[in-house]
Amino acid sequence: MNKTAHTLLVLTLAIATGFSVRSHAQANPASHGVFVMTNSATRNEVIAFTRGRDGAIHENQFATGGRGSGGTTDPLGSQGSLTLTRDHSFLLAVNAGSGEVSVFKVNGTGLTLTDRIPCGGSNPVAVAEFSHIVYVANAGGNSNVAGFTLGASGKLTPIVGSISYLSTSNSGPGSVTFSPDGKFLLVTEKVTNDIDVFPVQSNGKLGSIVVNPSAGPGAFAVSFAADGTALVSETGPMGAQDAGALSSYAVQSNGTLSVISASVPTMGTATCWQAITPDSHFVYTANSGSSTISGFTIAKNGALTPLSGTIVATLPSGSTDLDTAISSDGKLLFSLDSGTGKVSVLDIDSNGNLNGVGAIGNFPPSAGFNGIAAN
Repeated sequence: MNKTAHTLLVLTLAIATGFSVRSHAQANPASHGVFVMTNSATRNEVIAFTRGRDGAIHENQFATGGRGSGGTTDPLGSQGSLTLTRDHSFLLAVNAGSGEVSVFKVNGTGLTLTDRIPCGGSNPVAVAEFSHIVYVANAGGNSNVAGFTLGASGKLTPIVGSISYLSTSNSGPGSVTFSPDGKFLLVTEKVTNDIDVFPVQSNGKLGSIVVNPSAGPGAFAVSFAADGTALVSETGPMGAQDAGALSSYAVQSNGTLSVISASVPTMGTATCWQAITPDSHFVYTANSGSSTISGFTIAKNGALTPLSGTIVATLPSGSTDLDTAISSDGKLLFSLDSGTGKVSVLDIDSNGNLNGVGAIGNFPPSAGFNGIAAN
């Protein structure tokens, strides 16, 4: 990214109100940051946007030490290529082009690269962490997941014997995530339309795979609500308009998934990514084909109910919204809009409604950026 683009990024963010989270940010104004991965095939980097104690917005770039895949819009086809650990101490990034995972120590408003290690396969597309156990989903070759332990210094150590294969070769993993209690690891397979469930053993290795069919077509990403409800976003039938959906499941002790809400319509096209508020009351889906965001409430039993109108935000035409992230206080949603080269910033009110408050960034449109995280 050239110097002019950098300047525009800072100026655009400075006039946006996206970081005006008064209650928490004023007490600790340097605590909030948004991280976006460039996925550059020559020099993969993480761009960090932070608000300083003086109220000014700062933008810095941090090299992962590896190479991304390059490409244009959504080249990784995944959720979770850039992931904060649950305690927000470390940021994990995949280097799809060089087959590695990079680890950054999160130091207030900055990042320090602490490790870069082979991913245990090829073409890593997503990464997840629970209690210092890390698993990477590798889409290349014989699709697999590979496990590591994350040390206090930010070093990754492969777990011997942890590599587990998905249901088929080249199954197209779209996401990987741990259940809130750390007992299960879930992986979505885009090619087979399956959801894989692995029991996590006490030594960090995985038990035998349990393959579950998706409730609807186009399973893409899976996330967990705090109570253990698994939410899976579905793109819908290939080529269909406004046919995206969201399903919820309970994970049984034997690894099977029990459907709670089956394929609740998002009223959007190409529903792929999702973000859940920290209190697990709301979940939002990114509908990249229609440049919209849908919202739902999550009941205590895991049932999904669309917010009024279902579509709670309409982004500028051609935004092609990809990955999304929510601030740790649950007040802001950030949407990585590949088509316009922006990150949309939206306020989340107490009823779950979204209100656009600005846009940050001036990336080259459709430049292959993938992955977003926020604290």
